[in-house]
Amino acid sequence: MSRALLRLSYALALPAVLMAVWWLASADSTNVYWPPLRTVLKTFPDVWTPGRLRADVVPSLLRLAGGYLTAAVVGVALGTVIGSYRRVRSVCEPVMEFLRAVPPPVLVPVIMLFAGIGDTMKVLVIASGCVWPVLLNTVEGVRAVDPVLAETARSYGVRGVARLKDLVLPSASPQIFAGLRQALSVGIILMVISEMFAASDGLGFTVVQFQRGFALPEMWTGILVLGLLGFLLSVLFQVVERRALGWYHGRRAVGRRPGGRS
Repeated sequence: MSRALLRLSYALALPAVLMAVWWLASADSTNVYWPPLRTVLKTFPDVWTPGRLRADVVPSLLRLAGGYLTAAVVGVALGTVIGSYRRVRSVCEPVMEFLRAVPPPVLVPVIMLFAGIGDTMKVLVIASGCVWPVLLNTVEGVRAVDPVLAETARSYGVRGVARLKDLVLPSASPQIFAGLRQALSVGIILMVISEMFAASDGLGFTVVQFQRGFALPEMWTGILVLGLLGFLLSVLFQVVERRALGWYHGRRAVGRRPGGRS
């Protein structure tokens, strides 16, 4: 319990310092674009009522979940295939390098032409950006499978689904989770961007509406909600990652001990 509290204090220390600096720096502000933090915090409970949370935050989270999970499945599946076969990799790498260089926000008008302006468009925009960190990290993780373990599995006749389930994916899982972590931050950004185009709800839509209506303290509360959402999703991801990669973190901890193998 004490270690958990210590980690929590470390995680909250920097945000607390930044909030204190923001409070002091904006305390005497008369700039309409930069209201005092006390004004923003006073406005917060009036804006983000349970009804608004259901109307704006829940749809955003559902779109983020849809796009993120789609990218995770597609990225891991394609990455495993591309990383496992050299010829497939040599054919796909030029196309991958070309497509990954295209910023996902640029694709929003194109996706709107094919998917319309509904939730499908927003999910596809999120997935189009999230898929690349997952795909590329999966490819590298599969390529980095220990050749000794691969040869041992081959010698014992471990092939097909059993090899994939018991060797390839476990060995590549640390890099896969690294890609999933990167994709999460990309997904939050694209969630907001996608909701700025032809939307009627969501966090991105709400923040833009406040900005257009010159309700600037309310706009800042929306930015705070986005920051809190990103923080909570990051904490949730860390919990899932530690459970899924408990064996990996345990092995690294043993390797760091005096006399342990690194």
